[in-house]
Amino acid sequence: MSWGDGTRSVRAGEHDPVAGAPLRPSPVFAAPFHLGDLPPRAGGADAYARTEHPTLRVFESAVGALDGGRCLSFATGMAAISAAVLACVGAGDRLVLPSDGYYTTRLLARDELERFGIRVDQVATPDVEAYAAGGGFEGARMVFLETPSNPLLDVCDIAAVARAAHAAGALVAVDNTTATPLGQRPLDLGADLTVGSDTKALTGHSDLLLGHVSTRDDALYAAIQRWRNNTGNTPGPFEAWLGHRSMSTLDLRLARQAQNAAAVAEVLAASPAVTGVRWPWREGDPSSALASRQMLRPNGVVSAELADEAAVSTLLAAAHLWNAATSFGGVHSTVDRRAQWGGDAVPAGFVRLSCGIEDTADLVADLSVALAALD
Repeated sequence: MSWGDGTRSVRAGEHDPVAGAPLRPSPVFAAPFHLGDLPPRAGGADAYARTEHPTLRVFESAVGALDGGRCLSFATGMAAISAAVLACVGAGDRLVLPSDGYYTTRLLARDELERFGIRVDQVATPDVEAYAAGGGFEGARMVFLETPSNPLLDVCDIAAVARAAHAAGALVAVDNTTATPLGQRPLDLGADLTVGSDTKALTGHSDLLLGHVSTRDDALYAAIQRWRNNTGNTPGPFEAWLGHRSMSTLDLRLARQAQNAAAVAEVLAASPAVTGVRWPWREGDPSSALASRQMLRPNGVVSAELADEAAVSTLLAAAHLWNAATSFGGVHSTVDRRAQWGGDAVPAGFVRLSCGIEDTADLVADLSVALAALD
């Protein structure tokens, strides 16, 4: 039977009920496990938490069910991205990355991958299809996408890019953090790997660090699992348990966040103090046609530009429900002035707004008052 998003969010990763057992799986706090007189891992038994752990498997089963593949969990989103790349790309290989994607992914390329002898080409998300058509994927080992991109919220055609990359002999990995597995399923669109920072909307409460990689390819799964085991990038059992518990409300949170984002985008667009409002599901947005065709549902991240740093400070000082914080996808509404971090090529007044799950009318009213302070 094909279940809806709400049902899958709640039930993913669960086993058949057993009388007397807890309704939800409890975390197992163990590093070593009893071996008895058996050799390690005999019959699938757990031996050591860095390489196998029952609580991690429950979380991975749940996320994999939403992604449509087999999942491996990681301590952070960047650990997951590092594994997806370094398990597949080696010295002398060429990697194509989004020049407008998550800043730390680009730092990884600049500070680590290039010193390992990996050649990195960076291409903006809206330009990657033209880049592929011009032969840009020839000789590449991997094409790494992020769509919608963070923080500009541009979208590229995953299926088209995957066809071009595969024709050139390259793997395709997609950072699906902004969309979440309910909003987009890259594996269904031809990607070989889908990656997520589960710190953000998937778990959605701004209280843990987690990441994951999912794939349908057994060889890629084995390579990434080997990388994780050898580098020790597994999350702790409490984080994995908390992540699984938090996933249960993903459908509900996304629905409210998207509702809030739709309203917030209109308030921003109507303000003379704001320019460049981006939300891929807003009519007239440069990404709206592709987003509506490729993605399954919207999310709660909006970007816009105020006049300068002082304008952002004025807005935040006048707001009660919008707090200054980085990251996104949590239950609290936040504003992040991206230029303060120094990594994104954006103007000083560019902001990423992460809409939480507060009442829409309250968020709109509060933002309207704050925007009025800019007049």
